[in-house]
Parts: sequence; C-alpha cells; structure tokens
Amino acid sequence: MTSYRQLLYHIVFHTKGAEKTIPDSHCKELYNYIWGIVKNKNSKLYQINGIEDHIHMLVDIHPTLPVSDFVRDVKSFSSRWMKQTGHFQKFKGWADGYGVFSVSYREKDMIIGYIKKQKEHHRTISFEEEYRKLLLEQGITIDERYFLK
Repeated sequence: MTSYRQLLYHIVFHTKGAEKTIPDSHCKELYNYIWGIVKNKNSKLYQINGIEDHIHMLVDIHPTLPVSDFVRDVKSFSSRWMKQTGHFQKFKGWADGYGVFSVSYREKDMIIGYIKKQKEHHRTISFEEEYRKLLLEQGITIDERYFLK
C-alpha cells in the first residue's frame, strides 16, 4: 500500500515593523526566489503574492518537514538573498512569527484567488486589518502583546 497526503497551508508573514520595503518593481524576483526554496524542500508552491509589507503563500509542504522549520527557512534564505541583491535597500528583515492556516483541498482555488488579488484587496484594507480578520476567522485569539511586532 502506498501513502497519500495533501498538506495545504496558507502562510502569511510580514516585514519588520510592517514597513513597506518590498518594491513592486522587484517582487516577482523575490517570488521566484521563494519558489526555488519551496521546490528545494520537495514542496509545491501553488500561489505567492503580496504587497510592499507582507507575503501570502499557498503551499503543499512535504510531510517530512515541520511547518515551523519550513517557514523559518523560507524567511531566512529569502532575507539573506534580499539583502545581497541590492534591490531591497530598505528591507531590514522579516518580522518574528508568522500566520499559518491549514487549507482543505476544496478551498484551494478560493485561497489562490484571494492571494492573486492582494494588490486590489489592500486598496481598501490594511495588512493589520486583514491579518486580524484571518486570525479571527480561524478561531485564533489575538494576544495583543505580540501582535505585529
């Protein structure tokens, strides 16, 4: 008998201080770099997008990888690369922490659509408002001591 799995996660993380340090002119390069990290971890990136202060990803993480290790590596490798390229001169790093939400396969297309429309979405809602809403929709109690620090 073979093993089957589908481990979809919606991952959200932001820049230090939620500062707008990801220029639109270089975000595609960043997304491609992150795609390479995901691929090297034997995982699948379904969608990535964001705006100047944060990123959303929908990924299928290989079952041998703890989610925390996966996110840590994506953030640390991409941060190092961003600082080396010279295209992200104001970037100081990623903020501590992240949001990760399990996604059922039935929700996959909806989440992909949501991630694709980040720029449109953020014309009317801030990242903080969006993040609070995501947490509350998942039944997560927000601890204000750590929120967006």
